[in-house]
Amino acid sequence: MNDLIDINKEYLLNVKKLGVSFETDEGIVRGVNDVSFQLAKGKTLGIVGESGSGKSVTSQAIMRLLPKNGHIDPASEITFHQNGDLLNITKLKADQEEMRLIRGGKISMIFQEPMASFSPVYTIGNQIMETVQLHRHVNKKEAKEITLDMLDRVGISNPKIRIDQYPIELSGGMRQRAMIAMAHSTEPSLLIADEPTTALDVTIQAQILELMRELQTDLHMAIIFITHDLGVIAQIADEVVVMYLGELMERGTTREIIKEPQHPYTKNLLKAIPKLETLHGRLTPVGGDIPSPLERPSGCPFHTRCIDSIHGKCEVKNPEENRLSETHFVKCFLLKK
Repeated sequence: MNDLIDINKEYLLNVKKLGVSFETDEGIVRGVNDVSFQLAKGKTLGIVGESGSGKSVTSQAIMRLLPKNGHIDPASEITFHQNGDLLNITKLKADQEEMRLIRGGKISMIFQEPMASFSPVYTIGNQIMETVQLHRHVNKKEAKEITLDMLDRVGISNPKIRIDQYPIELSGGMRQRAMIAMAHSTEPSLLIADEPTTALDVTIQAQILELMRELQTDLHMAIIFITHDLGVIAQIADEVVVMYLGELMERGTTREIIKEPQHPYTKNLLKAIPKLETLHGRLTPVGGDIPSPLERPSGCPFHTRCIDSIHGKCEVKNPEENRLSETHFVKCFLLKK
């Protein structure tokens, strides 16, 4: 992995000041607030944080898959390079034909639970073939050949038999491989993987990560890998974004985030990773609980759990992003002199 980011290169994806709000019976809930990041072609960006940190909402905004009560801020901008053209995704309607062709085509997605992605009443093959025909404009015979090839490439045994099986007939690991096959069958420029290995055992998880790296190399695609596990991110990502309660806390190269973390939240996430030498000891959880989005704390959102919080400052004002290097950014008053 290359730890250096070329700040002058053309980005495949550029997210600027992303904000997402939800209308609920209890009031307006802020799911994502002022989040910005970029992703270069062929690179992997990891987005990490606890449940409720806004990781999945960010990916849903990029894919324009937000529920009806979800709204992207007018000032937000998500741009995507497609066939040499710069496309502003935030200007497209979710059900617009152009967006439907991008979603699942040039931008594909792997979900955490494949049973929620596959229809139980159609075979695995039918569903992958339909996706291929929609986005690659091939006939049914060609779509079947592509499907068989992808099932074979992701390590599914006897693809000629599996292609006619229903999701319920496959194991959890096999279903996840089939989901990966479908996501890659359209030859996307960008793959968004939303916690694709969380429900799998360690051995299968390692196989899935290796498979994704191989397919990334073969297809020259970029990946956004969403997880709560910094240990997984260390294996697969070039750059990392750390999110908390819908806000970006820290971002930088994987080496910077893992070896030189600056935000207290990032440091706590790293301490929570189990270590071989302390397997018989206690785990080190992040202290406290993530606040409800309906009751967002004033100032820095993490100050209610931060043992180094500066009284009279952290709970009053939300810090701006500090640039520590060309690649490393952090939002924290503790770093201001």
